[in-house]
Amino acid sequence: MPSQSVLEQKKAVVAELSERLKNSITGVVVCYEGINTEDDTKLRKELRENNVQYTVVKNTLLARACDEVGLEGLKPVLEGTTALATSDSEYAAAARILCGYAKDHDNFKVKSAYLDGAVIDMDTITALSKLPTREVLLANVLGAFQAPIASFARAVQAVVDLGGADAAIAAKSAEEAPAEAEAEAEAPVAE
Repeated sequence: MPSQSVLEQKKAVVAELSERLKNSITGVVVCYEGINTEDDTKLRKELRENNVQYTVVKNTLLARACDEVGLEGLKPVLEGTTALATSDSEYAAAARILCGYAKDHDNFKVKSAYLDGAVIDMDTITALSKLPTREVLLANVLGAFQAPIASFARAVQAVVDLGGADAAIAAKSAEEAPAEAEAEAEAPVAE
């Protein structure tokens, strides 16, 4: 039987995992077996840059944390090597990065995920991984809002340009009209 201090440490880890699961909006559970240190470092750096917390966890401790927060649907995949990636701010970041990484590495596999406190299936994880980043989505929305305004501005500019062209034509006509009048005055009148 483990000592009291070991049990206390494990309880603290379970409490920390439970809090992390509760506070995150999305999480992905992966099998990280067979990746080298260099690839793991690159993966962790990319996850960190996208505000995704990634840690290797013991299956038994994660299973207890899942029981505490109501994510029992994750428990069947908790075998072998397990790592947990959670995000507090962006829904698609963890899935996008980890699914992309899994495509390039045969041994690395996405096991399961949750979204807003509910376990999701692999099709939903794949769909989530294909969503663009938050910045790209915001740029698309702004582009959609900006398009009608830009079209209106071009139309107004065209009217201004045409008005300017009409004024130039009128000025040119005004300059030509006296010259024609003089030419007519100088021409002999046929009787």
